[in-house]
Amino acid sequence: MSETTSAWTNRRVGQALVLAQGRLAALSWGRQDAPVWLALHGWLDNAASFTRLAPLLAEVLDIRIVAIDFRGHGHSKHAPAGSDYALWDYCHDVLDAMDTLGIEQASLLAHSMGAAVACLVAVAMPERVAQLTLIDGLGALNTPAEETANQLRKGLIAYRRPLSRPPRYADIESAVAARVAGGVTPLDSVTAMPLVERNTEATADGYIQMRTDSRLLKPSLVRFTPEQVLAQLTCIQAPMLLIEGERGILGEREWAEQARQAVKDLTRHVLPGGHHLHLEPKVVAAVAEVVAAHWQTATA
Repeated sequence: MSETTSAWTNRRVGQALVLAQGRLAALSWGRQDAPVWLALHGWLDNAASFTRLAPLLAEVLDIRIVAIDFRGHGHSKHAPAGSDYALWDYCHDVLDAMDTLGIEQASLLAHSMGAAVACLVAVAMPERVAQLTLIDGLGALNTPAEETANQLRKGLIAYRRPLSRPPRYADIESAVAARVAGGVTPLDSVTAMPLVERNTEATADGYIQMRTDSRLLKPSLVRFTPEQVLAQLTCIQAPMLLIEGERGILGEREWAEQARQAVKDLTRHVLPGGHHLHLEPKVVAAVAEVVAAHWQTATA
């Protein structure tokens, strides 16, 4: 591969990184000596979630974006046997990545579950978070207090079942089709392709197998209550830009409105697109434009 071709490829798909003493994998875009934004993906996604947005932002804002694979996702290691994938565990992934990169205070770019993790880090460690750019996600998935016992029961029963084998497919197209058909939120094959490519590996007998830890599909043992999440959001000190898709998961739902009102310094933009609007080829440029314009104005 020529130097020119290699540079173009890195701008598009990102440069591979290993962080946290080999525990976490990541992708990077932009100059290595530029200010770093840490990017956090959604549940069952991976660092390739930012493949289309990160190159645009790195160029226009002259920043370096480092997108991590959370534990159990993408190319990162799975959690040890007998351990859990609680939402707050991912905070260690963020802090470990920051420590590896030598970042005292981070700008966080986060989607969906990653947005929930970003909020937790901003609440618990406000001195480590400079600003938040959240994409179709705000605060943690929650369960009413009266459902706590039932949630714990579901989690314990699920965790004691034997692990299922990772799904296998004849080719990458079949794996993409399965992701499109089984996704929690709607997305098309073009949008899903980068996620599936990073989340699969070839088997010795010629099939395509998912890398994702199957334990991620088990229900959480414990969740925050709605009241706890709203109380957390009121504690966020960092300025927040929230970009939602018109067909996303927030919209004008009562919970979403309560969550938005709880944040002291929040700017909201709603754009055409779905939950993965930052990865949709027809929408990603608009997302980049909003992000760049907002933070350029805020820091002017």
